[in-house]
Amino acid sequence: MRKRMALRRRKGSLKKARQRDLMMRSVRAVRWLLPGLVVKRWMLTSGLGLLLALIGAAIWADLRPIYWSIETLFWLLGAITTILPRSITGPLVLLVGAALLLWGQSRSFGSIQQALVPDKDTVLVDALRAKSKLNRGPNIVAIGGGTGLSSLLSGLKRYSSRITAIVTVADDGGSSGILRRELGVQPPGDIRNCLAALSTEAPLLTRLFQYRFSSGRGLEGHSFGNLFLSALTAITGNLETAITASSRVLAVQGQVVPATNVDVRLWAELEDGQRIEGESAIGKAPSPIVRIGCSPSQPPAIPRALEAISNADLILLGPGSLYTSLLPNLLVPELVDAIQRSSAPKLYICNLMTQPGETDGLDVGGHVRAIEAQLASLGISKRIFNSILAQDDIAPSPLLDYYRARGAEPVTCDLRSLNSGGYNVIQAQLQGIRSTPTLRHDPRSLSLAIMRFYRRYKKDH
Repeated sequence: MRKRMALRRRKGSLKKARQRDLMMRSVRAVRWLLPGLVVKRWMLTSGLGLLLALIGAAIWADLRPIYWSIETLFWLLGAITTILPRSITGPLVLLVGAALLLWGQSRSFGSIQQALVPDKDTVLVDALRAKSKLNRGPNIVAIGGGTGLSSLLSGLKRYSSRITAIVTVADDGGSSGILRRELGVQPPGDIRNCLAALSTEAPLLTRLFQYRFSSGRGLEGHSFGNLFLSALTAITGNLETAITASSRVLAVQGQVVPATNVDVRLWAELEDGQRIEGESAIGKAPSPIVRIGCSPSQPPAIPRALEAISNADLILLGPGSLYTSLLPNLLVPELVDAIQRSSAPKLYICNLMTQPGETDGLDVGGHVRAIEAQLASLGISKRIFNSILAQDDIAPSPLLDYYRARGAEPVTCDLRSLNSGGYNVIQAQLQGIRSTPTLRHDPRSLSLAIMRFYRRYKKDH
C-alpha cells in the first residue's frame, strides 16, 4: 500500500514537473513575439523569401504546380469543413499553425544556443531581451580612476552597454609603478580594474585577470592583468591597442580609454610652499594641496575619448581620489574642452569619506571648489559640473569609528550653501543598506541614484 502511494506521489510530481516545463516552454515561445528583439522581422523576411522562391519555381514550371496546389487546398478545406464548421476549423488551424511556427523557431534558436554557448544556462530569448534593453541605454561617459571608477562601472553595466570609461594614467605606485619604471609602459592597474568591472565573460576568467601573485621572485605583488596588458602593449606598440585586444578576451560591455597616450607624471604644490612629485607621494601630502599639474603639461587626448564625450548622453566625474584619480583627467585640456562643449548633463559624484593626506577636512563644497580651481588654472571660469551626487548622513557605527581612528571622516554636505550657490545637489544612501567591511559606494545603489538623476533630467528637458 505504501509503495503504491509513493508511486502515485512520484507520478504526480513528474506530471506536475512536465506541466511546468511545458508552461515554461510556451512562455519562452511567446517571448519571441515581444518588441525589440530584432527577430520577428527576419522570421517574416525568411517566410516571404520562401514564398517567393515557391512562386518563382511555379512560374518556371508553367504555373501548373500552382493549379495543383490550389485544387489540393480546396479539396482539403472542403473535406475539413464537412467534418467541422468554418467557425471552429479556421481558428483551430490558425492556432495549430502559429503553435508549430513558435515551437519550430524556439527549438531552432535553442539548438543555436546549445552550439554556441553549451555551458551557459541563460535562455537565448532572455539574453536577446537583456541585450536589446542594454543597447537602448544611454551613452554614458565615466571619468576617473582607482577603485571608485571600477565600482561605478560594475553598477552602470546593468543599465547600458554604451559605456565609455576614461581612465587616468598617472599611477606610479605598486605593481603599475614597477612596470612603468622597468618596462616603460603606461600604468595598467586602473585600466585593468575597469576592464574587469565591465567584463561579461565567465567569472573565472575575470578572476584570473585580477589575480595577484603572492610569492615568486619578481612576480610578488603583480597582478596577472597588469602583466597581460604590459605584454600586449609591448607586442602591439601602444596601450590603446592592448586594451582593445583585452576587451575582446573579456567580452567587455562598452569601452575603456586612457585619458592620454603620453607618459604623464603628476606634481602638486602644497599650502606650505612645498612641491612634491609622483602620484603615490601626493596621496600622502604632509600639507593641504593647493593645486596639481603634470609633466609634460597639456598632454594630448586620445581621439576615441573625445568622440565618446561628444556623443555622450550623460557625463560622470567620480567617485575616486580627488587629486590622484579625478583631477589628473582634467589636466588634459582637450578633454576639458570636449566636456565643456557637450550639452549632456554632467554629474560630479562625491566620495563618502575624506582621505588622510589628500582631502583632510574637505566637505562636498571643498571638493567642488578644488575642481573649479583646477579648471580655473586652465583658464576656464565657467562652471562645468552643476549637479552633485552626495551621500546622505552616515549613521554612527563601529565601522565609522574604525575609519575615524585612521584619520578619515564622512564628507559632509552643506545642502543649503550649495543650493544657494546654484548647484543641483542630490543626496542618497550610496553605501547601500547591507553592512559591509568598508565604507565605499555600493555599485547598485550608486548606479540606481545616477539613473534616477538622468531620467529626471530627461523628463524636465
